[in-house]
Amino acid sequence: MNFSFDTSLAENYRSNSQKIRVMSESWVENNVFCPICGNNQISNLDNNMPVADLRCDNCGGIYELKSKKGEIGNKVIDGAYSTMLERINSSSNPDLFVLSYTENYQVTDLILIPKFFFVESIIERRKPLAPTAKRAGWIGCNIVFGDIPSQGRIKIVENQKMYDPAEIVERYAQVRKLQTDNIENRGWLMDVLSCVNSIDTVDFSLKDMYSFVEKLRKKHINNKNIEAKIRQQLQILRDKGFIEFTARGHYRKLL
Repeated sequence: MNFSFDTSLAENYRSNSQKIRVMSESWVENNVFCPICGNNQISNLDNNMPVADLRCDNCGGIYELKSKKGEIGNKVIDGAYSTMLERINSSSNPDLFVLSYTENYQVTDLILIPKFFFVESIIERRKPLAPTAKRAGWIGCNIVFGDIPSQGRIKIVENQKMYDPAEIVERYAQVRKLQTDNIENRGWLMDVLSCVNSIDTVDFSLKDMYSFVEKLRKKHINNKNIEAKIRQQLQILRDKGFIEFTARGHYRKLL
């Protein structure tokens, strides 16, 4: 596989962001399969599409692409804060590819974040642009990449190694069981899953989960019975095959 951007595509562009957009979209179109259905190609969309960059003609999967020079790190810069919040609450929000590349335009990593992992708590509001800026007062946002549960960061390319498409499709199908369009329910499920992930051992207890009560209370200030909500979300994670009950008040991680 060729991990190099085609730099000739950027010759007619002045803006560096436009150059990266054209080169990275072309690279994905020519090298990456659809993580949803395994189709061996996804196609570039017209530039006038509001939030989407790529589409699978086989299953209809829609993708946005964000590219970053160097390591992906903990945060990925996105667009307008208000627009991002609207998208999260919309059923048309696309899945997100996050691509990293080197100084000499070599792709190093590509990660997929399924759309149903997006919740308001991972969107960080940036400071408004200064009054002297061209778009004074405009408020952008960051995607706090590190706050997304590990199940929602599907590695497709890692250190210039492409993973087996069949494994990626299977993993997407597994995590798709977590999909819910209700943003409040999704937030609770992702938050409790993150708590489960942060426990070092495979086996854990309800007591371990109750240690996150204060953390969850700060995120869900209107809920007056956090313990009951934790138990409810653990039941959902069990039903979806991510954990199992081993005894009363005791659990084991499965995926």
